[in-house]
Amino acid sequence: MNANLQSLLNALLGATKTQELATLMQISPKFRVWEEGHVSRSELAQALNMALFAGVLERVPSGKAYTLDVVANGGKVMLDHGALRTVRWFGLGELPPGEAAITRILKPLGFRLNGVFPLDRLNMTGRSYAQIDDADNISQFFVSELHPERFSKDFQEAVTRVLGQSRDPLTPAAVSMLNELERDGSLPLAQAQELLPVLVACFERQHPIPSMADYEILLKESAEMAWIATEGNVFNHATDRVQDVFALAEEQKQIGRPMKPNVEVSGSGRIKQTAFKADPVVRQFVAASGEIVEREVPGSFYEFITRDSYKDGAQVKLDLGFDAGNATGIFKMTANG
Repeated sequence: MNANLQSLLNALLGATKTQELATLMQISPKFRVWEEGHVSRSELAQALNMALFAGVLERVPSGKAYTLDVVANGGKVMLDHGALRTVRWFGLGELPPGEAAITRILKPLGFRLNGVFPLDRLNMTGRSYAQIDDADNISQFFVSELHPERFSKDFQEAVTRVLGQSRDPLTPAAVSMLNELERDGSLPLAQAQELLPVLVACFERQHPIPSMADYEILLKESAEMAWIATEGNVFNHATDRVQDVFALAEEQKQIGRPMKPNVEVSGSGRIKQTAFKADPVVRQFVAASGEIVEREVPGSFYEFITRDSYKDGAQVKLDLGFDAGNATGIFKMTANG
């Protein structure tokens, strides 16, 4: 971890937690070269990914236990991508609709569209974004949009009630710094330290506690929208890139962890994915009486992916793509609402 990454994460998480992350995660060798006191967009992208991964470990006990096992065996996690869900619906309070709430952050950090994936069985669309300065080694974002117009009128009205008072954590100062970052490709360290916690806050739930009645309406038609109602824009899952996802799946099943029954294989055969089932969390709801009640619901989860290489002319490239069928299968890890 170079001095810029360490300074960013120390300011956000503290020195102890930053050092723990450094022992858990593989970090690109390109970060061995840096400009002291001046943070590149790729460094800020890496720091954001590391902070969001730390959040997954806090929310996903099965994922944390797995990660600690990897480190105990002398390895580190290679964060391949993080996934989050958005809703393409106007009237979301202060937030832009759909993935625009997230891409306005990703683009200044050097992320570019890497693929579009219709998730028609879920009435969603997924898009992947890769960091162009070091696509193989900086974790991608898989951002999905749910389309309420494909559901019933009751569902649409519930979406509006749940999300209609969403706040926008992106401050005017943060917008200005993102514009400067997009223009110049870097920021002074002090500004980057100020910007990072605002970016992290964009990956949280931005709307108030939903009502139980609205949650039931959403759950009846879309487990994915029900999940958004309780979790918002947090990382739905984080993914470790591993050498052999089939062997890993069998090993984790033997340990007794809540593993998906089957491995998803892409149409090309080059991308194989599986996951733990979502860890349950307890969330608050507003009851019909106006009282606050609690209910156990699916939280976030931990995924695994194996990526094969392919020939592109004379070059051999790592397949950084995704597959709509794989994603649809993986999304079902949070469907036990």
